Amino acid sequence: MRRWMILAGLTLWLSSGFGAVRAGAEVPVGGAAWGQTEKAEDGKSSKGDDFRGGAKDKEGEQIYVREPHEKGKVTLSFAGDISFAEGYANMSYYYSHGGDITKCIAPEVIARMDGADVMMVNNEFTYSNRGKPLSGKTFTFRAKPEMAANLSVLSTDIVSLANNHVHDYGEAAPTDTLDTLKQYKVPYVGAGRNLAEAQEIVYFRVGDMKIAYVSATQVERSYVYTKEATDTKPGVLRTYDPARFLDVIRRAEETSDFVVVYVHWGTEGVSQFEADQQGLGRQYIDAGADLVIGDHPHCLQGVEYYKGVPIFYSLGNFWFNSKSLDTCLVQVRIQKEGQLSVQVLPAKQSDCYTKLLDGEEKRRVIGYLNSISDSGMLDEEGYLSPK
Repeated sequence: MRRWMILAGLTLWLSSGFGAVRAGAEVPVGGAAWGQTEKAEDGKSSKGDDFRGGAKDKEGEQIYVREPHEKGKVTLSFAGDISFAEGYANMSYYYSHGGDITKCIAPEVIARMDGADVMMVNNEFTYSNRGKPLSGKTFTFRAKPEMAANLSVLSTDIVSLANNHVHDYGEAAPTDTLDTLKQYKVPYVGAGRNLAEAQEIVYFRVGDMKIAYVSATQVERSYVYTKEATDTKPGVLRTYDPARFLDVIRRAEETSDFVVVYVHWGTEGVSQFEADQQGLGRQYIDAGADLVIGDHPHCLQGVEYYKGVPIFYSLGNFWFNSKSLDTCLVQVRIQKEGQLSVQVLPAKQSDCYTKLLDGEEKRRVIGYLNSISDSGMLDEEGYLSPK
């Protein structure tokens, strides 16, 4: 298990074995020198013809390769729920502004997204032209497949499909979603054509650091509309009973330098994280997670540290509807010398437009997050450290 020493918003990993970020460390087996781009055996880098990995290494792992924006640093960024589903106010705004997603999300937000080596969001809907809304479900979200082009405009490198809306239009829609993301070359985690694919780990190699992404959903917790993947049918990876997902996290920990867990959990509209979320988050860290990012409540929730690892319980809506809600980007920077800095960039979704906040509004959101956080504290610039 990895351990981190907290130094005023910076964390330093103390255990041995994290070769990717220890100063003077040797490059991990199969890795490239820091700042160089690894090539697969076929000579391709980044996304190749074999989409699910872009390139496969000798162990058959699915790896995407990125050259870091800044030599000696890796920047990982995260946002919450996004939707391109037809029939909702945010898409009416989108069409009224020329079908241009850059008119819906402020330039400074997009610049931050583009500046990340790996940018991740929650894809809270299905891409399909088929199926019917599930009977009895209040909100169902389906987007036109061509809307997936917006992900690239937003510099999105990977999405989570482990949520309670990917199955909103029946069994054909999840498969259409997977096919659409493959067509647009966007990697995904947390769902698949079968259980084996839903459990797949997606890796990014940025310089000489190998980062693992895994995802699962805890909801729905009463009546289950969203089907769990089986050996023969498509669906999501569930973590209501976390045993299977914990095995995935352990495998990720054994095969990477840094493990990101992106999880769909909690209760909608509830700003305080709940005991079941806390229990799951701590189990994920015990299994090997180095960062836990949550979504589903559609509002911000607090932050805590457990064994030196941050848990962001909910990032809220990123660009989802017309409501006026606080949200944020989370940026994690890992330096070659072994330092990890975590920064929250307060933002607001309002009237179908998302922008970063500054001045008094920025201070307000930081103060609010501090008031609902357990053991994490943000300074005036949003840098996180333990209380």
